[in-house]
Amino acid sequence: MPTTPAQQSDLIRLAVEGDSDAFGALIHPHLSLFHHGIYRILANHQDAQDALQDGLLAIYRGLPRFEGRSQFSSWAYRICINAALMHRRSSRRYVEKNASDFPSLDPEEEHPNPMETLPEVAAASEAYNQLEHRELRDKLMETLALLPPSQREVFVLRDIEDWSTEDIATQLGVTTLVVRQRLHRARDFICARLQPYFLRVP
Repeated sequence: MPTTPAQQSDLIRLAVEGDSDAFGALIHPHLSLFHHGIYRILANHQDAQDALQDGLLAIYRGLPRFEGRSQFSSWAYRICINAALMHRRSSRRYVEKNASDFPSLDPEEEHPNPMETLPEVAAASEAYNQLEHRELRDKLMETLALLPPSQREVFVLRDIEDWSTEDIATQLGVTTLVVRQRLHRARDFICARLQPYFLRVP
């Protein structure tokens, strides 16, 4: 396991030269992080495993272009998230309820943020990182799995991965309005499902 930037650089150099053991040592400490990020988007273990393999292949192929301007783990994690999004788009096993994704017919309609209408409920993205109660964390993962895929991926990217609305829209090929509406519906659903659990947290 690399413990210093110099050791990590050596592993990257060796992996680029074709050393599979070096590549394994480079990514092994981060596999759990990669898998969890992918699973939050796909909510299916087999799909997550397939997307992880695609992501690892993309990381390997992209290593010669890695310039070290960001941490390796951050760079590789972003690749894995993109692999999850690509897998989601190409999968035929997901059935979308397209009507839920259409924007409102009233362009002046205001959509209140459910995080503001439920002040006692912490933002779900912060909750994921801060909660010490395993029961609530498990409930959040269960709730994410219940969301339509289009809403789940937007929620994960915006409120957990902290992508900008514009970046999400570009990545998904939709407008920023669609991103905001999907995010609103996802937050609303998650808050409604998790409110009793938040209220029980001391």
